[in-house]
Amino acid sequence: MKPNLIIAISLFLGVSIASGVSADTSQYGQYGAGTPSYSIAIDKMVMTKNQTKGGQEIYVDNLTPSDPRYSPDERIYFLIKVKNTSNITLQNVEVEDRMPEWLAAIEGPGEYIANERVVKWKYNELAAGEEKTEKIIAQVLPQAQLPADKGLFCLNNKAWSRSGTAYDEDTAQFCIEKQVITNGGQPVTTTPQAGAPLLAFGALNLLGLGVGVWMRGKS
Repeated sequence: MKPNLIIAISLFLGVSIASGVSADTSQYGQYGAGTPSYSIAIDKMVMTKNQTKGGQEIYVDNLTPSDPRYSPDERIYFLIKVKNTSNITLQNVEVEDRMPEWLAAIEGPGEYIANERVVKWKYNELAAGEEKTEKIIAQVLPQAQLPADKGLFCLNNKAWSRSGTAYDEDTAQFCIEKQVITNGGQPVTTTPQAGAPLLAFGALNLLGLGVGVWMRGKS
C-alpha cells in the first residue's frame, strides 16, 4: 500500500474516533453518567377560612384583606410541600417553618421551638423527583396579646428547605381581624379600603408564650 494512502486512512480514522468521543462526552459527561443537579422546591400554602370544595380543604398561596379573616384564638392550617427537583437523591434535607408574630404552632412535624416560633424537621433523604407534604396547625394569640391599636393586619408565614447547596423558600399570607378598643372603652370595627397597605411589623419577643405543642417525629 502506498505511504500517502496509509497516511490518509489514518487521519480519517483519527478524526472519526475523536468526533465520537467528543459527542459522547458532551452529551453524557466524561463517564457517561450525566451531570448531577442539586435543586429543591418548597411550596407554602394557607387554608382558606370556612371554604371547602367537595368537602375538601382548599389551600392557596396567599389570603388578602378581601378574603375571610382569622380572629383571636382561631386556628390556621398550613400546608408545606417539599420536592427534590434535582436528578439525584438529596441527603439530610432540612426544613424550617417560622411562625410570624402573634401566631404559635400547636401541631405539626418535627419539633417546635416556642421562644423562636420555629418548627423544624428533617428528611434523611429525598429521591430524585420525590415530594413530601406536611400540615402545620397554628393558633392566633388571644385578643389581649395582639396589637392594641390594630384592628386588621396581614402577616406572612415563611418556610425554607435546604440540602447542601440546594435551597428554596416560600411564604403564605393571611390576615387577622380584631376589635380595637378606644380610650373610652368602645370597640371600633376597622374596614380597610381597597389597596390599603398591610401592617409592617418588627421582631417582637413575646414572653411567657407557654404553648403546649404536640409534634410527631419525622425520620
